[in-house]
Formats: sequence, structure tokens, C-alpha cells
Amino acid sequence: MKCAAIIAAAGSGERFGAQIPKALIHLGDRTLLEHAIAALAPVATQIIVTAPAGYENQIRTLVGDGIEVVTGGATRSESVRNGLALVTSDIDYVLVHDAARALATTQLARNVITELSNGEKAVIPGLVQVDTVKSVDSSGYVLATPDRSTLRRVQTPQGFSRELLVKAHASKNDATDDGALVETIGAKVKIIQGEERALKITTPADLSIALSYIGSASEFRSGVGVDAHTFAVGKPLWLAGILWPSEMGVEGHSDGDVAAHAICDALFAASGLGDLGSNFGVNRPEYAGASGAKLLNETLAMITKAGYKISHISVQVIANRPKLGARRIEAIAALSNALGGASVALLATTTDGMGLTGEGKGIAAIASALITRNSDIRA
Repeated sequence: MKCAAIIAAAGSGERFGAQIPKALIHLGDRTLLEHAIAALAPVATQIIVTAPAGYENQIRTLVGDGIEVVTGGATRSESVRNGLALVTSDIDYVLVHDAARALATTQLARNVITELSNGEKAVIPGLVQVDTVKSVDSSGYVLATPDRSTLRRVQTPQGFSRELLVKAHASKNDATDDGALVETIGAKVKIIQGEERALKITTPADLSIALSYIGSASEFRSGVGVDAHTFAVGKPLWLAGILWPSEMGVEGHSDGDVAAHAICDALFAASGLGDLGSNFGVNRPEYAGASGAKLLNETLAMITKAGYKISHISVQVIANRPKLGARRIEAIAALSNALGGASVALLATTTDGMGLTGEGKGIAAIASALITRNSDIRA
């Protein structure tokens, strides 16, 4: 089943006191928008970002190829409708997410999708209301005290069958969330358990709370890894965790996935646990022909045992071909899944005809890894 994600990122930074759109505010080493994309990339085959008018090109440059950017509307609902118009007809489910909820995890998105695949048509995460809530009139006098046990603080990503969401937005009504639009047409909406870390970042105080979730007190370590292989006639090409039919493969002890191998080396460099050769080299026959996904998974197990957690991975493939753009989201998902849902960025470039890759003799990749070590690592 295919899933698309619409990320609402057209809000201003006015309440935040910023001179730029809120989605472009930095949280740690990345913008709120980049955090949100990283969480959804492993589960979405199509990602659409709604951008503030005038910032479309800046956001396209930021998010890279493979992610569609559309101008947002005057309201949140209008922005989502603009994004919904780009969802392809083969999509079964649509996740609608707020860039301001930058730290919602990939697992939360997976939980929403699981409910949809089990037959639900509308699923939204929420948290139990722990404070007493009062309904008041225009003069500030209490009208009622709702039973808080029946109340939930709703979050995103919210998931819907594509047909239901299209029907709900056909009304052209506005609401503060898409669940409310679905409710107005009489459809059932299921609430599942949300996450405290999926808070909406609206003020500088919210940003401070969010920083506590990404390990501001952690020990950050970084590493760089490089890998290259020559092409080999008759071998399949595995790159970034996926098979590329009709493309020429490469020589190698394992499957020759340069992107996966570069990531492994970057993680080993950051954690000080050796390198690709010392851990999976030719002196280890059990790794002959091993997939890049297997090596990534075993590398993750090793650094986890050593007390580290992946904060972010960036890998750039250097080659004339294959062209990554059309399968970029699929490849990101494969790499992220092999790394336990870690945040992964995937880029591509050429060398203008120079060297091994430029002359079409092989393929290479360079990766960087940011990891944290903390006695109280947050999930």
C-alpha cells in the first residue's frame, strides 16, 4: 500500500518572533522542516511540502530532488488542499503533518499507517488531557467544565484514506486540523496514542523543550566514510539498499553497495569501532555477498551496544548513473529502515567527466554520520 505525506510548512514565524517562516527555524543542526521530512521519508513514497509564498525556491533547494514543493494557501486547510492536488492516483493513504511538530518520530507515523492498513479510514495521534479545561463566555465567565477523561490533545501526522481526505476537503471548509474536516462529513476518526516529543513548536519556549529531546546534553561525535567500486559486467547493481534493474553492478566482497558501505565507515569512524575492512573485510568469509542492508543493520547493533545513537546520516552518491531522483524516497526508506528508522539524507552528484566515476568506470559515495552518546538516550 502506498502512502503520501503532505507537510504543512506555510506558516509564518510571527508568533515565534522570527523574520523567516517557522519551518525554516533551526532546531539543533537542521531546520524544523528537515526534521519533519526525515521522520516521514522512510514511510512515504511521495512527499509534498506546502511553502510560504516567495520561499518556494529556497525550500526546493533545502529539500532537494524527489520532494515536491507547492505554494501554501491563506489558511492551513487551503495549504493542505494545494498539496492534496499533487497526490498521485496510485496513493492509498495520505499523512498530513505539521512542520512545526518536527520531532514526531517515524514510529508514530508507522503506528498511524498500521491502523489504516487494518481498515481504519481516519487516524490521528493524541495525548490524554491532564489539565482541567473550562469553557468560558466572551466575558471570561465559566460556562462548563468538560470531563477531561474524554478529551485528547491531538497531534500530527494524521492519516487518512486518500478518497476520504479528498472528499473532506471538497467542502472547501477550514479547520485547525484535518481530523475536524473529516468529522464534519460524518466519518469516524480513531485516536491512537501520541508522543510527548511531537509537541507543536510555536514559541522560543517550545524550542527549548524540543532541544531537550534531541540530546542537548549528549556527547555528539561525527565521522566520515568513503567507498568506491569499479563496474563489473554481469553483476546486479545494489545501491542505497535497493536493486537497480538493467544497471551494471560492481566488483566487491559483498554486494558492493557504496552508499551503505560509506555509511558504515562513517558510523565506525564516529564511534571509534574500527572500519569496514576490520569488521566485514575479505578475511570474514561470512560476509561474502552480504547485502548493504545487512551490513548497516550489524553496524547499528555494534554502535548501539557501545552506547551510541544515530542523530543523522548524510550520504552523497558520486556517479554518472543511475539517476537517483526518481527513486530517492524509496532509497532513503531502505537505508533508514536498515538503520532502525534513523534520519537519512541522500544526495547525488557527478565529477564532470573526471576520474573513476566521471569516466564511467565506477561509482563512489561519501557519507557523514552524527551520533550521540548519552546515559539517558531518548527514543
